[in-house]
This record gives sequence, structure tokens and C-alpha cells, in this order.
Amino acid sequence: MVMGDFAQGTQVAVIGGGPGGYVAAIRAAQLGLEVTLVEQEELGGLCLNWGCIPSKALIHAAGLKREIERADRMGIIAGELSVNLPKLMEWKQGIVGKLRNGVSSLLSQNKVEVVQGTAHLTGERSFTVESPKGVGRFEFEHAILATGSIAAEIPGMPHDGVLVMDSKDALELQALPKRLVVVGAGAIGLELGTVFAKLGTKVTLLETARTLLPMLDPQIGKVMERALKSLNMELVLGARVKGMEKRNGVAVLQYSALEGDKSVEADKVLVAVGRRPNTTGLGFEKAGVKLNNRGFVLVNDRMMTTTAGIYAVGDVVAGPMLAHKASYQGKVAAEVIAGEPASFEAVEVPGVIFADPEIAWVGLTEEQAKEQGYKVKTGVFPFKALGRTLTLGDEGLGFTKVVSDAEVGTVLGVHIVGPSASDLISEGALAVSSAANIEDLTLTIHPHPTLPESIEEAAEQAEHRAIHIFSPPSKSEKTT
Repeated sequence: MVMGDFAQGTQVAVIGGGPGGYVAAIRAAQLGLEVTLVEQEELGGLCLNWGCIPSKALIHAAGLKREIERADRMGIIAGELSVNLPKLMEWKQGIVGKLRNGVSSLLSQNKVEVVQGTAHLTGERSFTVESPKGVGRFEFEHAILATGSIAAEIPGMPHDGVLVMDSKDALELQALPKRLVVVGAGAIGLELGTVFAKLGTKVTLLETARTLLPMLDPQIGKVMERALKSLNMELVLGARVKGMEKRNGVAVLQYSALEGDKSVEADKVLVAVGRRPNTTGLGFEKAGVKLNNRGFVLVNDRMMTTTAGIYAVGDVVAGPMLAHKASYQGKVAAEVIAGEPASFEAVEVPGVIFADPEIAWVGLTEEQAKEQGYKVKTGVFPFKALGRTLTLGDEGLGFTKVVSDAEVGTVLGVHIVGPSASDLISEGALAVSSAANIEDLTLTIHPHPTLPESIEEAAEQAEHRAIHIFSPPSKSEKTT
């Protein structure tokens, strides 16, 4: 870093080293551009260090514990299990460290200059970086803003990292709480709630919505409600937190519910009410970068902001806050800067919740398709009717649902709740993004016995010719 009055120049400045920023930096470097990447904490950002990767490691470990506990039904008898949480966290952190080193190595191999510190835009073509070493000044031809998001808080109940936690705090606990209250039953709340329930914590979920996961196919929420009960988790819908008191190191939350005002005690409280874009206090306004009324950076389909030469990707722009969306947008921004024909227009972004069972979706729900004027044809195949599900010792909760245009057969959406949904959804994403016909799914031979057969069977069920579930003939078939 250059200190003092002299500014260091670069072709492309990437501010933020998460899955949007580091991917953008590498892609820009691949295209022959000189790139400087600024990250204030750890390379890989929230996703790699305190989100996607560490949470999935703990989800796997907690799931393994539960499988061992239930293995007696297969004739495999294990002794009493215990959880060494510090050891588990050490294992998790080892995975994070390996991947972070990998990102660092890739940036180095692609000759991306990495600067550690906090960046502040000072104009349309300049920024400073503050670090323990001092303040460095930089000038750029192009910039990509990839500053991510921060956890939202409940007014009057700020997280202290001890009693009231955000997801980052929860992923670094060194002792299992006996009682955990999770405020918010979205992706983060469900994922971490099920982890601690499987590890032995009594978990209560408070959710303001009156239905679970209202943004998804209605049947998915119902499946998850049954799954949460099987884990002895208490789910309170229509619950609004009114306040919290601290009594002898214990949190007492007051909340209103459909049955009236109630309270619940907890050794730890996890606030998982969403995230907000990290766009304040970074000097965006000094560069003329405009935000919408929710604090997201305004961009077009080429990821360009309102200031020429400055782009934004990932959680700082509107849309789902997902790592794979950020990475895709990072590549688009880098390619546009390099003069390549790239855009984020009409890109289908699949979503995943790594709960138990897993949830994944892409494209339109049945209700959304009808609202957009489509005549809809759907096919649903339950996992309990799939041989591979049962051989895995799975209870068979959940289903695969294919939503299609009844008139021309185009696949409009795929929705899965069940084992390995996170892996299965990629086929659905390909079908939706390529505007595949439902026959493209039914005529593709899926190997047996496998979980992807559920997609083939769901597509066949939409055509009233599924084999492994009774499918009544359509009206047209009855009259022929």
C-alpha cells in the first residue's frame, strides 16, 4: 500500500473480497485487466468465513450425530454419544482456513493485488484504504462495489455477542446452550435452529409470519412444520417480539402471538430476522452512487451503477442475498468492464435452505405462474415413493414439484423439499434457465436408484404418466 500524498493507480478496484468481489477480481484478471482487491476482514467474506461454509460444516456434523442416534433401526447399535463443541468448532475452522488459503492463492496466481483495510470512496475515481499501517490513497478507471451485507437487528434488542447473537456469533459458540430462542424462521433461523436441536439444545423458533416460509410453495412450509416437530423444536407462528429482559444471565423474551402475550426464557437468543446491504458509511454518495429506498445500490442489467465506471454486485444490490448470485454478477461486471457481451438480465437464481429436509427452488411457484397469466400444469412426486430415499434410511418427508406451461410445455419452476434438494435443484435450474420443455425431463433417462429420479417422475406425473405413483388420466385421455 502506498501511504501519504501519492495515489496508487489501478484499472479495476474491487471493494470487498467475498464471493462477489474475489470472483469479479479473478475474472477481470483473466481478461487481462490490472486489479486491486480491498478486503477489511478475511478473504472469502461472510460466506466463506462466517456463513455458507462453516454453517454447512456444522449442519453435516449435527446430521451425522442424528443419523448415528437413529441407526439402531438398521441394526447398527452405537453407544452413548457426546458432543465436544470446541473440537467441532476447531474442525469447522480448519475447513474455513483451507478454503480461505485457496482463495488467497488463486488471487495471487492471477496477479490480483490484495490490500487489507477499510475502503471509503472519495470521488468518482478515487478511494482511501484505512488500515493499522495508515491510510492509502487509490485512483481507478473502474470499480466494483461488493461490500456485502450485515445482520439486521431488532430495535431495542441489539446483539452483544454473548446473550443476544447474530449468525456469526452462533457459529463460534464454545458451549451448547440448554435453551435457544431463534427469532426468525427464514433460511438462517431454520438452518442454525436445526443444528442446535440435533446437538441437544431445546430450540424455540419465533416467526412473525402466520405460515412458515410464505414465499415458497405452500406445501413446503407444511412439510417443514412436521420436520421441526420431529426434532422437538417449538415453532411459534404469528409471534412478534415486544421486548427482552436480562435476569441472572438469562434472556426473557416477551412476545405477542395468536393466543395472546407470552414470554419465553433462553440461555441464548439468535436474532435471524434478515440482513441489510452494507452501503452506509463507505462514501458511496461522494462517488454519486445512488441507492433505492431500502439502501440497495441501483444498477442496470450490466451491473452498472448511476456513476459511469462504477459497478455493484451481490448483497448490495436488490435481489436474493445469495453467494452464487453474487459470484455470477461479479463475473458479469468484470466481463462488461473488459468489453465482453455480458448481462444479468432474466437470469434464474436458485435458492436453497439447508434445513432437514433440505429445501430448494428455482423459477415460478404454481401461484406465481397463475398470477402471470399462465395456464399451469404441475406434477408432484413424493420422496416416500422413491426407492433410493428409503435405502438411505430417510423418512421420506417432502416432494419434488415441477411447474409447467400447460399450453406449450415450458418448465416454469421446480420446487423440492427432501433429501439432497440442494444438489437436485441444479437440474431444475438448467431446465428453467434454458426454457426446456417438460418432455426434456421425461425423455432424459435418470439412473436408478437415485434421487434425481424424483424430477423425472414429477415431470411424468404432470403428463399423467408417472409409473411409481398413481396418476389418473387427463380428461383428454379418458375420451380417446
